[in-house]
Amino acid sequence: MPAWVVWAVAAAVLAAGEAATAGLVLGPLAIAAAIAAIIAAAGAGAAIQIVAFIVASIATLGILRPIAKRHLKVPPHMRTGTAALIGTSATVLEQVDRDGGRVKIGGEIWSARSYDEDQVIEPGDRVEVLKIDGATALVAK
Repeated sequence: MPAWVVWAVAAAVLAAGEAATAGLVLGPLAIAAAIAAIIAAAGAGAAIQIVAFIVASIATLGILRPIAKRHLKVPPHMRTGTAALIGTSATVLEQVDRDGGRVKIGGEIWSARSYDEDQVIEPGDRVEVLKIDGATALVAK
C-alpha cells in the first residue's frame, strides 16, 4: 500500500476522532497527516514524511488550537440569541414568583419565574436575568 494512502487514512481517522470528541487535538493532527500524505504522494522518502508530520503537528497545535480555544469562549458583548440576555437587567411588570410573572428585558416583555422558588419580586423592581428556560426568564433580585 502506498505511503500516501496510509497517511490519508490516518488523517481521516484523526478527523473522525476530532468530530467525535471536539478536543481540539486530533483535528490539528489530522491536518498534519494530510500534509504528510501530500508530501508522500509527491515522492518524498519516509524520513521526510515523518519530519513533515512532526513539524506540521507542532505548527497546527501551536497556532490553530489557541485560536480555536479563544473562539469557544464568546465574550458577553458578542453573544447572540437568548445567551445574550443572561446577566442583563430587567424590570418587573407583574409580580414574579415561582409560578410566573412578567418582566421587560431590553424593550421586550418576557414571561418570568423567580430563580429562587421562595423569592417574590414586586412590580417596578429591577432584577437580573440568570437563565433562560425556553421562553421564560429566570430572574433574581
